[in-house]
Amino acid sequence: MRKYILITVALALISFGANAQSFLENSQVNGSFQTDVQYYMLDEGIGITDLNGKKLGINGFGKVNYTNGNFSAGIRFEAFLPEMNGFRQELNGVGLANFFATYDNGFIGMTVGDIYDQFGSGLVFRTYEEWSLGMDNALRGARVVIRPAKGLTFKGVYGRQRYFWAPYLERDFATDDYRGIVRGMDAEWDLNQSIPAMNESKFRMSLGGSFVSKKQYDQSLFYYIPENVGAAAGRINLGYGNWAFSTEYAYKINDPSAINNFIYKEGQALMSSLSYSQKGFGAVLQVKRTDNMSFKSMYTGKQNDLDINFIPPINYTHTHSLPSMYTYSTQPNGEMAAQLQINYTIPKGTALGGKYGTKLAFNMSQVNDIVRDSVMDNGQLVINKPGSLGYASNFFAVSDHRFFRDINFEIDKKISKDWHITAQYINLYYDIETIEGHAGAPVVQANIGFLDVTYKINKKQSLRLELQGLWENEVRAGYEYEESEKKDFQKRGDWAAALLEYTISPHWSFSIADKWNYGNPVEEYRDHYFTGTVSYVHEATRVMLSAGRQSEGVVCVGGVCRTVPASSGVTLTVSTSF
Repeated sequence: MRKYILITVALALISFGANAQSFLENSQVNGSFQTDVQYYMLDEGIGITDLNGKKLGINGFGKVNYTNGNFSAGIRFEAFLPEMNGFRQELNGVGLANFFATYDNGFIGMTVGDIYDQFGSGLVFRTYEEWSLGMDNALRGARVVIRPAKGLTFKGVYGRQRYFWAPYLERDFATDDYRGIVRGMDAEWDLNQSIPAMNESKFRMSLGGSFVSKKQYDQSLFYYIPENVGAAAGRINLGYGNWAFSTEYAYKINDPSAINNFIYKEGQALMSSLSYSQKGFGAVLQVKRTDNMSFKSMYTGKQNDLDINFIPPINYTHTHSLPSMYTYSTQPNGEMAAQLQINYTIPKGTALGGKYGTKLAFNMSQVNDIVRDSVMDNGQLVINKPGSLGYASNFFAVSDHRFFRDINFEIDKKISKDWHITAQYINLYYDIETIEGHAGAPVVQANIGFLDVTYKINKKQSLRLELQGLWENEVRAGYEYEESEKKDFQKRGDWAAALLEYTISPHWSFSIADKWNYGNPVEEYRDHYFTGTVSYVHEATRVMLSAGRQSEGVVCVGGVCRTVPASSGVTLTVSTSF
């Protein structure tokens, strides 16, 4: 027997040697590395009098992907030594966080390992990784994709989600680590690809449907927890010429959890979008309704982990520092939202367009709560009582309780070959009590403006000046508050911000900035947050060093948020790709 094994190995080695050159020639390897290091310092000026023994935070990762024909594989290594402030303590550790191997010949694709995928808009299934939030809900298991005909795709996924560094095959009930198994199927049919007569048609149509379930053991001492929870969704995308329409509806059976206060109501979600575009003009109208649609593979979870699905935000994403302090976080227990975005370019050569044209953008988004009506439970009318049906809700009724509203208007203008200006005005309404959990705090009603001016000195050098202002309508200097409420006012009141950046292309960039909370109702919070930054770029490598203060706030990406504590110190970021 040993003789046959040796012969087989020898033949395999000879075959590999003969094809080694061809194998290597067809291979492609790419990847990226990043390390973020923060050194923390005491700063009594902004209230940091104790570092709690933590002077250093380090987040780092490295990922490598390999491709050869129909085969691809990859790994990602992560290190949190310890995690930087604002990231979950459960991330503290080092190890191989992600790996996968895929074979895909066009007809069938198979993946084993950690899977990132999305069904439709994600209302019933989406796994993704967001490094800036410390979020990773990858599904470790298997995925199969079959394409039996043009325009027809079937998917199947099976596995268990990542939960920081917890083992995948062991359940530790003492620490509430009993993640469920996630199983899902998706089908999509693109009629324009499948039907020859529609290949060149101006009319476009695709259909899709999904079903996802989780199987999790019931360990509750107080409630009956369904051990199998299913969710289904259907979607349609239509288009004709410059018009496009898409909609998706999702339904989830009763899924009592820590998020919904252990009620037995079903979940529903609807997203629709209508858009029109032509040269120089575009408009998009989006509407969304969600009701009890938190879907986690562990029913005791309360934070941004183990989400099986994703509720897309439909509000404007701000990138400047002052408006981004009040970024909306989606409310999985229920919301009614709408957004209108209009973009228009005033043509070149006109009085208002000038030599280069003028870009105008208008956006309005608003999110309200859903209407909740009481239900009968043991002969009594109740709302959201644990162990009951929770509430009843008319699908199209909109509550008077407003969570968020953002009305903004932007002008983007290239004045000459050397000067470029961007200006924006924002009218903001932000229910900080609901979104950030500051019980009893008055809503944020503010006007925000910024001016961004870039001057091109020569072909390699440029200066950029950024000026911002935020003015609250009610909560500002002189506002009366209770002593016990002070912490809820750490970022309230009027703000001013300025940034000056000098760039030497293609390598160097230098900037100084300050944010000043001059109108805070609490005098001790009227602080300056100075920062200085130097960055160097060489090909695909970037090194950035910054020093100064960071204000307390919330960082959001795609409607998912994490809290960032106030800090003072030095930050180094090194990233590269190949």
